[in-house]
Amino acid sequence: MRSRTQVLIAFFSAMAVTLVAVSDMGRTSPGPLSEVHQRVSDLAGRNDCSECHGGLFGNMREACLECHAPIRTQIESSKGLHGTLGARAEQCGLCHAEHHGATAPLVHGQSFALAGAPEARQFDHRLLGFVLDGAHSALECSKCHVNAQKQVLSEGETRFLGLDRGCASCHEDPHEGRFAVACADCHGQTKWDGLASLGHERVLPLVGGHAGFDCIDCHTKEGAHALELVGGKDAKPEPRDCVACHETPHAPAFTKGAAALASLAEGQGCVSCHAAEHTSFHEPALLALTKEQHAASGFALEDPHAGLECSACHAAAEVPFAERFPGRVAEQCSTCHADVHEGQFATGAFAGQECSACHEPTRFEPHAFTPERHALAALELGGKHLEIDCEDCHTETSEDGARLFHGTSSKCDACHADAHAGFFAPFLAGRIPPKHGECERCHDATTFAAAEAGFDHATFTGFPVLGAHAASACTLCHESSDEVDATGRTFGHVQDRFGSFVKFEDCATCHADPHGGRFEAAAFPAEVEGKSGCARCHDETSFRTLRRDFDHGFWTGFALAGAHARATCAACHTPVLGASRQSRTTAEAPGASCADCHEDPHASQFADDLGFTACERCHDAAREDFDAFDHESDSRFPLGDAHRQLACAKCHTTTVRAGLAVVHYRPLEIRCVDCHGTNAEVLLRRMPRKK
Repeated sequence: MRSRTQVLIAFFSAMAVTLVAVSDMGRTSPGPLSEVHQRVSDLAGRNDCSECHGGLFGNMREACLECHAPIRTQIESSKGLHGTLGARAEQCGLCHAEHHGATAPLVHGQSFALAGAPEARQFDHRLLGFVLDGAHSALECSKCHVNAQKQVLSEGETRFLGLDRGCASCHEDPHEGRFAVACADCHGQTKWDGLASLGHERVLPLVGGHAGFDCIDCHTKEGAHALELVGGKDAKPEPRDCVACHETPHAPAFTKGAAALASLAEGQGCVSCHAAEHTSFHEPALLALTKEQHAASGFALEDPHAGLECSACHAAAEVPFAERFPGRVAEQCSTCHADVHEGQFATGAFAGQECSACHEPTRFEPHAFTPERHALAALELGGKHLEIDCEDCHTETSEDGARLFHGTSSKCDACHADAHAGFFAPFLAGRIPPKHGECERCHDATTFAAAEAGFDHATFTGFPVLGAHAASACTLCHESSDEVDATGRTFGHVQDRFGSFVKFEDCATCHADPHGGRFEAAAFPAEVEGKSGCARCHDETSFRTLRRDFDHGFWTGFALAGAHARATCAACHTPVLGASRQSRTTAEAPGASCADCHEDPHASQFADDLGFTACERCHDAAREDFDAFDHESDSRFPLGDAHRQLACAKCHTTTVRAGLAVVHYRPLEIRCVDCHGTNAEVLLRRMPRKK
């Protein structure tokens, strides 16, 4: 508690001392103000020091700048005199002393000394971005700064501020503001008469052949580069290059190459040989052409031209310049060398190209015509074509003995006979052939023996290769030979393997019919679901598999029912070991009657006069028990109520026939006495017997 009280006492004591000191300062002045500041009512009186010195929480710099706003702008923008003074601009009183009386000047010798000038006339105007030169350097300061020597400024007046560096701020502009460039860009500060070219060296030094000209000689009044246009406010003139004024005798390739070597624009490249100091374009001592410059023209002095004298290619000086230096390039062989090909390559893929496109620069033989170059012609070389000599294909020569290259056909059939004897023509009719003819569809240039992968057998032959055909080797149908035929073919024809035929009909073209033509009868359909021949039932995978469920009753006349429907095919069609004569893998069925497959359990009791037993009269194959016998309608003995209750074996006993135990059905007596006897016999059987 005591400590807090002590702190409060100390604080208020300090405040009291400060107020006393401030009050004392307000009452004490080091001297009277200058007359300018005395006229400001806010600065008058004993208690207004804070207006200049900033008061308790301010400073004199901020107080001064509050009234002198233009000076604040200079300092903050780092422009003008005060903007270049750095830290000194923060101390106003250092240059502008006060309290020395009404007549004491605020700008004096010390002010200029601190700004870097021993006296006012020696002030360096370059600090302000303006160079005093010529006539300006002899002027009194008051000539431009009218208030420079004024003792006391009136309100609103300035001593040095407010002037414009533009010439028109002091001088009348005869161009009436049409020029964008400053007056000093054309006129010096000495006199208006005559024009200066300050800065012209940035574009073109006015020396040598360009010296001694008046501006109007190049900047004609009516020309595109007239002074009014070049210096106009709306103009954006482009600097002229050499060729804008001087016509060049050089070929475009040379001027372009020389400029590139000197890293100059094409129109400015003249200076790489002709300097601005030259007084003439024809100065032999100054125009020695280096090898690099000659190469920059597009013609490097290398073999075979490296050892030649200039006169070997360039005529004497008496000849016109264009004839001496026509602007040739190294590859332009035809300028000096005759065309041995008699203009064959003047058109086509090599039109406009020189000998160097196919020949080495140092020699014509052997040629340098690469397969890559040949690819630009009608035929790209590859495979076997790379191994043969040019003369093997280009066999013809002109009347003058020049070998003919241009116009040679690139079609395969121009050199190769058709090994297929036109077989594919009907299948490819109407199709656009490949670039080099129909052979290219299947063969490449490596060898005709190897066809391209993906040969479309269906398109080219009309026979799709599917199933087992696709899994078979081509030689299964096309037998190969170690010897070539007349067309160079080792791949056999299908006709050679399966016999001569005009066209493929169906499977029977190559495969024998194991059914002996049985299914080709008129009673059967020629097509089933769009398939004909064997394909009506079989597919290409295997003859053992059927395309769909086989309708046994329709195709054979023997419907499969009951136990027959559950039996395997092999139960009736015995598998054949090894290929049969008709290439069958299963044997034909023994027959369609029951007796063809089954033994007669009745030992021919029901055979007709011809010895044939019709089992179906009593047995139904569709029923599981095969029993369809109706005693009432199918026998001579209808069963009555009494007989229907008897077991069959009661009347049909087992007997032996032909060494076989069978049930006796026929012949069988049907009279009552045959089973029951006469009345006497019955009574006798009923009488009791004696024991």
